[in-house]
Amino acid sequence: MPPKQNLEQLWIVRCGAAFLLFGQVTLHLLQGKAYYRKILEHMVTAGPGSIAPVILVSGFAGMIFTIQTARELVQFGAVSAVGGAFALAFCRELAPILTASILAGQVGSAFAAELGAMRVTEQIDALYMLRTDPIDYLVLPRVIACCLMMPLMMIFALMIGLLGGIFAASQFYQIVPEAFLESVRNFLEPSDLMIILLKGFIFGILVAVNGCSWGLTTKGGAKEVGESATTAVVTTWVSIFIMDFIITVLLSGQPNF
Repeated sequence: MPPKQNLEQLWIVRCGAAFLLFGQVTLHLLQGKAYYRKILEHMVTAGPGSIAPVILVSGFAGMIFTIQTARELVQFGAVSAVGGAFALAFCRELAPILTASILAGQVGSAFAAELGAMRVTEQIDALYMLRTDPIDYLVLPRVIACCLMMPLMMIFALMIGLLGGIFAASQFYQIVPEAFLESVRNFLEPSDLMIILLKGFIFGILVAVNGCSWGLTTKGGAKEVGESATTAVVTTWVSIFIMDFIITVLLSGQPNF
């Protein structure tokens, strides 16, 4: 087994490769060098192919969050603020994070495994022999597909979570749906939806670029392909939380200490 220091150095090098890949993707996108017929295939994977776990996780997360929030607010006689608390926390942060994490686990790992298998079986070298750039043929369609589908999946997750919150509030705390939705409207602003879409676009880039980068830099055999897929998911999760923090600070201003 390689020494821990070598593993850390390898991880840093491959993370650097992900940054370089993002630069290549941006350049190729500006040059219009994408195989657009491949985009639809990957949009199905990043959209309808991932819809079941998004529905389950968002629905139950919305119900759990509403139950926990309402239990505390009811003690202070602030039942009317349950929907507002839901809007502030679940809609702004929890729904985008959960959706991006699901797609990182399902779509990002698939990208890493597919490209990793192609790398170790020398299929990518064959593309070079056919004068086909792997960035144009393999990476760019996946990045575009994730950037298009991630915001849509986040809005869908938001709607499912909202339905779950309404159900939990009405069944467990007898809060009528009209009052819950009115509280949500009072706290949630149109700019919040734009921020969610922005996060979806950025998180889509992170999922696709990390997955493709770890797949393209895979060396060895089947074991290394699995390790690349696993590490791609973990790296994507970490980068999503870091980027979400940066976006929150930039858009909401620096906190006052």
